[in-house]
Amino acid sequence: MDTYSRFPVAFRRGRGVWLWDERGRRYLDAVAGIATCTLGHSAPALRRALGRQLQAVQHVSNLYRIPEQEALAAWICEHSCFDRVFFANSGAEANEAAIKLARKHGHERLGADRPVILTARASFHGRTLAAVSATGQPRYHRGFEPLVSGFRFFPYNDIAGFDAVLDAVDPDAGTPVAVLVEPLQGEGGVHPGDPAFFAHLRRRCTERGLLLIFDEVQIGMGRSGALWGYQKLGVEPDAFTLAKGLGGGIPIGALAVKRHADHFVPGDHASTFGGNPLACRAGLTVAGELMRRDLVAHCESMGVLLREQLDQLVQRHPSRLAGTRGWGLLQGLVLQPGELKAPAIAARALEERLLVVPAGPDVVRLVPPLTIGPRELQELVRRLERAIIALG
Repeated sequence: MDTYSRFPVAFRRGRGVWLWDERGRRYLDAVAGIATCTLGHSAPALRRALGRQLQAVQHVSNLYRIPEQEALAAWICEHSCFDRVFFANSGAEANEAAIKLARKHGHERLGADRPVILTARASFHGRTLAAVSATGQPRYHRGFEPLVSGFRFFPYNDIAGFDAVLDAVDPDAGTPVAVLVEPLQGEGGVHPGDPAFFAHLRRRCTERGLLLIFDEVQIGMGRSGALWGYQKLGVEPDAFTLAKGLGGGIPIGALAVKRHADHFVPGDHASTFGGNPLACRAGLTVAGELMRRDLVAHCESMGVLLREQLDQLVQRHPSRLAGTRGWGLLQGLVLQPGELKAPAIAARALEERLLVVPAGPDVVRLVPPLTIGPRELQELVRRLERAIIALG
């Protein structure tokens, strides 16, 4: 179906941060499947691990124990503040699980007849109906009304604005039971969270008995320069969602919770494919490589280098570029108001054999594999600059 405005290129093979199209032309990939190919393309560790797993077993039902799933859940819990994990197939599904969990928390712990989840304006939480209803961008809502009820939106990084939404007195508006928020808004324009704002969210949620849930689908698994986005903010949520980089290109999602937030019992939620042996083997391999190769620290240092080079790019083109923002290897190049738009830069960059992705109309998002090196970053910025100059 015609649901994508596809670029006119098809890739046949990849290695590291490079992709080759059907004509053998080589492209530098600063999209990484939209922050998904953590280890780059055709990573040797993933090839070996998934090959062995396919020779053993690729899928069984969650009616039975799955050792690979248990091992990945244990790794997530050992390296985070959480105690239990539910596995799904995508970020949207992980957020759906979080939404159900929040509603059950509201009914059982807060006595809420009509539970309401607070989410941020300019947020993005997925394309399923509940996840898109939780997304604070009206452009994703159009044509799919009526949306799922039970969501209210607050301004991101705005303490007074959040309090106004949380404390609004309206007997017909339902009862707040949870806050679902991204530590860094990716799709909404690469906006990092403000530590003071997130500390305030934590205090208010604790005071009111609300669950604080972080959507780390895009920023988790080391991309921020810390293993988890919440570590950049110094705030522990009650739960978070993962996907994208967790599987290194193999579909997997997860909802991790602290023990006090684990309200699910058998029969409450399920997934046919979620947490199957193949997907969890991919997750275990990505996790192992992050640790073995110290890729989180590498991501932080490469993020600093990328930010420096982008800042220099802004200084060379101040009439077209307004600045940069982001964490680690999720960086946004912000455009000056005007005719130049991020989709046009992404299209022109393709002609320079560079893959980038917009984050809204005015931000070019750069999310290369965490394995990218200094020389490749320099080449990335050179090609990006050529694309910008070529647009006049």
